[in-house]
Amino acid sequence: MEKLVITGKTPLKGEVVISGAKNAAVAIIPATLLINGICTIENLPNISDVKLYCEILESLGAKITWHTEHEITIDTRDINANNVPIETTRKFRASYYLLGALLGRCKSAQIGVPGGCNLGPRPIDQHIKSFEALGATVDVSNGNITAKAKKLKGASIYMDVVSVGATINAMIASVLAEGTTVIDNAAKEPHIVDVANFLNTMGADIRGAGTDIIKINGVKELKGGATYSVVPDQIEAGTFMIAAVASKGDIIVKNCITKHLESIIAKIEEVGGNVDANGDHLRVWYSKRTHKANIKTLPYPGFPTDLQAQMGVLLSISEGTSYINESIWESRFQYTVELNKMGAKINAQGKTAVFEGVNELVAAPVYATDLRAGAALIIAGIVAKGKTEIYNLNHIDRGYENIEEKFRKLGAKIERKIVEE
Repeated sequence: MEKLVITGKTPLKGEVVISGAKNAAVAIIPATLLINGICTIENLPNISDVKLYCEILESLGAKITWHTEHEITIDTRDINANNVPIETTRKFRASYYLLGALLGRCKSAQIGVPGGCNLGPRPIDQHIKSFEALGATVDVSNGNITAKAKKLKGASIYMDVVSVGATINAMIASVLAEGTTVIDNAAKEPHIVDVANFLNTMGADIRGAGTDIIKINGVKELKGGATYSVVPDQIEAGTFMIAAVASKGDIIVKNCITKHLESIIAKIEEVGGNVDANGDHLRVWYSKRTHKANIKTLPYPGFPTDLQAQMGVLLSISEGTSYINESIWESRFQYTVELNKMGAKINAQGKTAVFEGVNELVAAPVYATDLRAGAALIIAGIVAKGKTEIYNLNHIDRGYENIEEKFRKLGAKIERKIVEE
């Protein structure tokens, strides 16, 4: 077992380069199963979820060549299986994209029920509804999800709730379906647009990604033969932006799309931080003690749930009383228990948390309860007085590439150590 040891009260200074988007990569890789050919993907984040997905594709018969730690070529011409065991899929939530991809290619798929971070109930009913609308029968039993269809036909699909995963899965499954599929009340996140752009590059006909209505005209095959670069990670960019202000620092965030960061820029400026956006990079800096704000997480372009915990750290040391309403996941305030160990004054009840700003946080041993909570605790360790130890690093490694190295380059005193048992 490993832990991160952080000696705090260090203002972050310098430049950080943002990696490819985790949420895009873990959808694009399974989407390559639709291709009867070869493709190359660049700007992949070097994270455990990506490596695990590559192992899964190889087990299905794909040939993967690593050119660098950020670039791979995938040959999916010889896919010879359509089932993935629960031992693999329970390790991460995004494994559900295998259903849409294998159903689209093989007209049959079986995977173990997806796992991932414990953020409360995370039903896949909208995924199943979409597959059934396309003509598949879906069975969930004994820890497995099985989907089968004689053929897939385009259909009108209305999302009862705005769901990123279900939107992407429906889009993937319908690419090779006969006829036209229309997804109404679709999610609009940047990584949905990225997945659509990837599929279009390989020969799909998807229109409207990034709006409420996505139209997919089915094609007979995806031939591949192209190279695609994954979009920069808006959540990683937002994590470092919040860390800069919380630590009383001044950093340049490079390789980002500032349009994707408008909601976080607005909140950082609202609490008294400073942001100067300039093309594909921005400067974020602290000039005075930050103050209270109210935040409600919403689907894009609203404030992202994946930055809620990181912003919670900043609000915990901001002057006044702040409120966060979490409208996406039921159990996303587990990190507040850990922050309270560090001297924060947070009262979380249901989907609302109240933050009474304190002057400083104090180091303590804490545990990452999920991916974004882990990132938030790193920020807390950097701003806290003393030496903080963070455990359960497997959560953090799922979504952040070389996170301690990037923070070290900004001046943070952070080390990864083996825990002696």
